[in-house]
Amino acid sequence: MRNHRVRVSPLPPWLPARQLLGPGRWRLSALPGCDALAAQADLPATAAADLGARLRGVGLAGHVLVIEIDPALPRSVVRTARLAEARRLRAGSAGFSRSGTRLDAEARRSLTPEALALALGRRARGAHVLDAACGAGGNAIGFARAGCRVTALELDAGRLAMARANARVYGVADRIRFIAGDALELVPGLPADLLFVDPPWGERYDKRRTVLADLPLLEQLLARGTRCERVWAKVPPSFDPGSMMAGARARAVFGVGEGDARRVKFLVLELAQQPVDP
Repeated sequence: MRNHRVRVSPLPPWLPARQLLGPGRWRLSALPGCDALAAQADLPATAAADLGARLRGVGLAGHVLVIEIDPALPRSVVRTARLAEARRLRAGSAGFSRSGTRLDAEARRSLTPEALALALGRRARGAHVLDAACGAGGNAIGFARAGCRVTALELDAGRLAMARANARVYGVADRIRFIAGDALELVPGLPADLLFVDPPWGERYDKRRTVLADLPLLEQLLARGTRCERVWAKVPPSFDPGSMMAGARARAVFGVGEGDARRVKFLVLELAQQPVDP
C-alpha cells in the first residue's frame, strides 16, 4: 500500500516533536522567517489518519498546527481514525487515584493529573513552594509528596476544604500550610523558593491561541511581584509564550495515560523574578 507524505507545522523548537508525532522517520527543518520547525515523514494511511485526527485543530504555543497529507486519505479511513481518537480521549491520565478524595465539577475539570503533579514536584527538588491558587490541592499534594514544603493559598472556602481533606487522604497534610485568602494580596508578602501559579483557564478557553491577558490572575501576580526568585506557571497548550516577558522558558508536559501519552496536556513556563523587598 502506498505511503502518504505528512507534514506538520509550525512546531516550537523546544517541543519534543517526536513524542508528539509518534512513530515514523520524521525529518525536522526550520521554517523560513520564524523560530519554528516543520516535520515531515512518509506514513501508512492508518498512521497518517490517526495523526491527523489527533492534531486536528490543535493550538500549540500560540499557533494552530497545520497537517498536510498527500495524497489525500480515503474518507472511510479518516472516519475510522476520528472514532478511534474519540475513544482515546476517554483514556487519559488519572486525576486522583486514591479513594476518599473530594472534588466538585470545576475541580475535577481543572485538576492536574496525579502523575504529572508528582513529576512537577520532583522537578522542584525539595524547594519551598508557594502555590498561589491551590484549588482542590492536586498540585500542592504533588509537591508535598515529592518532599517539598508547600504554602497553599485558596480564595474559595469550599475548595480549600477539599484541598485539606485531599491532603489528609495522601498523608501530606503536615507538609502543607493552607491559607485562606486572595493570592493577589498575599503573594507579595510571602517568601518561598518557588511561586507556582495554575491560573483558572475556564472550560471554554481558546484552544487555538491564548495569551497572558487571557489569564488575569497570572498577569496580575507577575505585575505585583513576589518574594520568590523563581516562578512556574501552568498554562494551556495553546498559550503563546511570546506574550510573556522576555526570558520565560516553555516546557511541554505530556500525558501518561493510554489515550494522552502523545498529547500535550499543558505547558509549564519557567522564569526568574527579581524578588520584591519584604
